[in-house]
Amino acid sequence: MKRCSLALLLLVLPAVAGAQVLPGIDVLVRRGFDGLEGKRVGLVINQTSLRRDIRQSTLEAFLATNVCHVTALFGPEHGIDASEAAGDAVNDQTDRRTGLPVYSLYGATRKPTPAMLRNVDVMVYDIQDIGVRSYTYISTLINVMEACAEAGIPLIVLDRPDPIGGDVVDGPVLDINYRSFVGIVPIPYVYGLTPGELATMANGEGWLANGLRCRLRVVRMRGWHRSMTWGETGLTWVPTSPHVPTQEAAFALAITGAIGELGIVNIGVGYTLPFQLVGAPWIDGDSLARRLNRARLTGLYFRRTAYKPFYAMSSGTTCYGVHLMRIGENAAPFKACIAILATLRDLYPERNLLGSIADEKWKTFDKVCGTDQIRLGLLRGDTPDALAAAWRRPLGAYISRREDYLLYE
Repeated sequence: MKRCSLALLLLVLPAVAGAQVLPGIDVLVRRGFDGLEGKRVGLVINQTSLRRDIRQSTLEAFLATNVCHVTALFGPEHGIDASEAAGDAVNDQTDRRTGLPVYSLYGATRKPTPAMLRNVDVMVYDIQDIGVRSYTYISTLINVMEACAEAGIPLIVLDRPDPIGGDVVDGPVLDINYRSFVGIVPIPYVYGLTPGELATMANGEGWLANGLRCRLRVVRMRGWHRSMTWGETGLTWVPTSPHVPTQEAAFALAITGAIGELGIVNIGVGYTLPFQLVGAPWIDGDSLARRLNRARLTGLYFRRTAYKPFYAMSSGTTCYGVHLMRIGENAAPFKACIAILATLRDLYPERNLLGSIADEKWKTFDKVCGTDQIRLGLLRGDTPDALAAAWRRPLGAYISRREDYLLYE
């Protein structure tokens, strides 16, 4: 029996190791750019828009075909090459390599204008996302969908994986009263959808402005399933923005990104471990690590650490705190965010950490969270479990609706 099991294992391992996930651009190329014959194409792209082997970008793949021709490029926050800092306006420009116009969707406008679409027959969106609602690429996607619907132009989404995991869904569903560019549709903070699935759900649920529906086509990936880790896809991680250089940073952003908006601790941005640290000169790393590990947050371990940030808060000063490490599947990254804030609140009552935060920072925090209930609960002294219970029912309703739009098993 043991010999038989070993033989089966040896047969299965090479198959798993050789498994390949093909992103939507590779599938489109293999299909000969079907449906794009003779079309003038607008590409919504950035530095992550690459084929599987990373030797050819999406733009280069389109330029290499005579099936259609590219007439305009559109860039999200950070620009098409990620050269701009978070929150900085990006200007329109001309692409140096091709001479094509590059229209910024994070500058004078965040939605393609009729003038930008004048020479476009079909728009194509191909950007790697991270599965966190406050990450603005999905807001750009929704705006592009609305512009295409208004102009009667079809949109093709070349799909890519959710690196946090297609089964991970957590956090409060956006209260529409807190709608902004860091929360544009009523989904949870960690929403468990690929870009193609999100676009499909936005269309199906009527989330576009004025009840618009986009003529949408999703070019599905091949070989991806919801429970895959990023490492199992075989894809190379390309920094999705300046402070998300690794997949670990993308996952950690789902936990500490909202904390960073408050400015009470350093979260590693500007250091070698962006979003993966929680530190300050006054924190006792041993105590914080013990408290957080005692909370038994699924799939997480907090390691005591010390470091000197390169810039931003406490630059040049030693920070003490924790390094959050993923040691398994984590089904509740936003609850981990709340647990960290509640633990800091309770561990250092004399500092009045939450009471000292300026109103403007709380307003930004509320926008990122998509509700004011997290702020109010933390200030009341609520536990993480109590806060999570408050979003459980709307989260369950979202998960139920989401089932209708899943494109992958």
